Amino acid sequence: MKIALPNAGPSARPRAGAILDPAELFPFAASETWLEIGFGAGDHLAWQAAGNPAVRFLGCEPFVEGVASLLARVARDGLRNIRILDDDARLLLDCLAPASLDRVFILFPDPWPKTRHHKRRIVTTETLDRLARAMRPGAELRLATDHADYAAWMLAHATDHPGFAWTARAAADWRTRPADWPETRYEAKAARQGRKSYYFRFLRRAREGDG
Repeated sequence: MKIALPNAGPSARPRAGAILDPAELFPFAASETWLEIGFGAGDHLAWQAAGNPAVRFLGCEPFVEGVASLLARVARDGLRNIRILDDDARLLLDCLAPASLDRVFILFPDPWPKTRHHKRRIVTTETLDRLARAMRPGAELRLATDHADYAAWMLAHATDHPGFAWTARAAADWRTRPADWPETRYEAKAARQGRKSYYFRFLRRAREGDG
């Protein structure tokens, strides 16, 4: 169930130049590979995996409670198409084969609301650079938050990045959760507390040099 990164010793950091092909992690052929960064309790990831059995799912979550919750769901529902990294997602992104991801989810990450903590946010230019390398042209990036300042931050960073194009054509496109995007317990809690959620969808642009 767990992803073993190609590394040179006890350190979790992948070996320089090491490449991990997601297909090598699964004993069956799959149509696509999707990644969720920070899956929390695993509600969304398990829902997607159950509804898309022909897709490989990679999930990254550093907190043991979330990993344990997802593992229990995997065992209960007999999900065979999930592999987990219980560490920083950037370690995985640094060694994934180029253009190996077809969809990426970053849903309701920690907003780190204090200005001095903004450098800890997962949605940064550096992370988007990693994602652009690992995602194939036309792959979809989904972002969500219930924190207005972080929503503006996400939108500014993603629209400014040359590797991604925002798909929204009307306000409803980012104010309404898509039908194939289940409500998580965190999202439900935010709604009960009167916080609005923002849903952004981007496509990986084809750029010169893409294969």
